[in-house]
Amino acid sequence: MSTLRNNRLFASLGTIVDVFGSAAAAASAVEAGRAPKAKHLKTLGIDADAFRSIGKL
Repeated sequence: MSTLRNNRLFASLGTIVDVFGSAAAAASAVEAGRAPKAKHLKTLGIDADAFRSIGKL
């Protein structure tokens, strides 16, 4: 039982690290005037096409 609980804990921690890493990468790209990578936007739950259309009329 504790092995299953540990696996869930590590899986949750891995997901949290992925989300924070993607947020940092996307923020860094935007600050540098570049578009973030689609994989980082997907991890954050943001549609890459919708993000790229921001500010366009």
